Amino acid sequence: MKFELTDDQALVLSDWMNRFMHREEFSALVDDRAVWSALFRISGALETQLSSIFDSSYSDRLEAARQRLIGELGEFGDQ
Repeated sequence: MKFELTDDQALVLSDWMNRFMHREEFSALVDDRAVWSALFRISGALETQLSSIFDSSYSDRLEAARQRLIGELGEFGDQ
């Protein structure tokens, strides 16, 4: 199975996974240990494809990507 993400989607997802995957609360949500195999594969693939995570302007790029993606969503998820 293959799927494609935009650069913005990949950057934001990689950041999110880095921040949440190893938290106790997240681990509690993953009730099937086998799912970790897919999560590790996705996380690793994102990290190896995103050279921008090592860029000094990473925070700025991440925020810009977040804002573009939020703009594309319109009102979805806006509370």
